Amino acid sequence: MYKTIIIESEDAIDWLTLNRPNHLNTITPEMCEELQDYFGKLQFKHNTRVVILKGSGRAFCAGYDLKSASGVSAGPITGLRFQRQVSEIYVRMRRCPQPIICLAHGATTGGGLAFALASDVRIISDDAKINVAMVKVGLTGCDVGISYFLPRSVGQSVAAELMMTGRFITPERALSLGLVSAVVSQEHLKEEGLSMAEDMLKTSPLGLRLTKEGLGISIDSSSLDATVAFEDRGQILCASAGLFEEGISAFLEKRPSSYPDN
Repeated sequence: MYKTIIIESEDAIDWLTLNRPNHLNTITPEMCEELQDYFGKLQFKHNTRVVILKGSGRAFCAGYDLKSASGVSAGPITGLRFQRQVSEIYVRMRRCPQPIICLAHGATTGGGLAFALASDVRIISDDAKINVAMVKVGLTGCDVGISYFLPRSVGQSVAAELMMTGRFITPERALSLGLVSAVVSQEHLKEEGLSMAEDMLKTSPLGLRLTKEGLGISIDSSSLDATVAFEDRGQILCASAGLFEEGISAFLEKRPSSYPDN
């Protein structure tokens, strides 16, 4: 029973809603614990194949709740524990095998931006307000995975600009830079996210999980040889499980594929 987030399961999709609408869904220690618990359990929640992450009310997430952030200034030992409670969420988001589709609207700042960056696909509304907020309140712009995710999404120069100034990036520029997959009106966010999830669900369960894993490994790969070795392994695992045979048969017979997951 979560208090700051809502989980709604719809077939193979989990709709995860940040649920502090009166506070722009800002992050608190309680939300950190709940998100850690949810993402930590996804590794073995095989019935869930896709997660759609969104926020309730008029914002996606306006970062950490500053009224609850005193722990970060409580000395190096307590402060580091406090910081790690937050950053661990994003590690678990990347570690879980399910692709995460982020639907962001309104304020998407600081830790909220990190939620979007740690997701696999980002779809934002045309009213989204995105920035690296922590650099504007005396901290560094290197926080909760942003210095890892952002340059990989938009390149070093733009990442440095955003992280060193705290400037907002418009939805149009975010789309042109490849930071997001689509910009839609707020009323069409859920529709666009569901359409994306449904296309993912047409793939084989093993193939989808290995694709997320493979993308993560390839981004940090030391060489082409290492990347190809992983890719070869994934293809043969899927083929040996009969998934390739079913996919080809479905294509030739002009019917939806029916993939086993055992």
